[in-house]
Amino acid sequence: MKFPYSEKVLEHFKNPKNVGRIENPDGQATEGSSACGDMVSLTMRVDESTHVIEDIKFESYGCASNIATASVITELAKGKTIEEAKKLTWRDAENALGGLPNVKVHCSVLAVEALHSAITNYEEKHGLITEKEPTTISTVETRLKKVMNPERGLDIVKTGLVTGIVVNGGNITINLSIPSSHQFASSIREDITEKLETLWDIESVEVLFSKE
Repeated sequence: MKFPYSEKVLEHFKNPKNVGRIENPDGQATEGSSACGDMVSLTMRVDESTHVIEDIKFESYGCASNIATASVITELAKGKTIEEAKKLTWRDAENALGGLPNVKVHCSVLAVEALHSAITNYEEKHGLITEKEPTTISTVETRLKKVMNPERGLDIVKTGLVTGIVVNGGNITINLSIPSSHQFASSIREDITEKLETLWDIESVEVLFSKE
């Protein structure tokens, strides 16, 4: 089945802008799942004094629309302040591409969600979140749903890897059903830590694995 892609969609698909990954980024995020068909990861460099997004790159897994929307959203965000970039919507991405088939609009939503999550990640790292609510188990679980189980292509909550979450003051403990010797144990622990350590009231994140 063929979809009536616009010339701009095809241009960004064939020659995507800002592909790649920024090392030691100021802000980063991943949205979606390869198992569900579409996934976008964004990394960005932000000027600390002006909060302008100086550079932003993406890595994508999915269809032509997914690649094109990630490409165009990085183009729209680059050069804007984080406050300006927060105002970008999926409609802005769709309009910049000259429209998308209705069944592919979710791709523009995914790209914008990744951008907004990367901005939140930056704000948390730099203490810019003004409305601060205490971290709860629900908060932690929501973030863990963005940590992928590489074996299944779905998040570690949905695939049952998380067996316990404890939030005690400024400390979080995550219990996993896999042993520390598991081939993906190290990468999963790093991803969990990355997702949780920026929470404003958290001092430490501990990941406990099952016994061999």
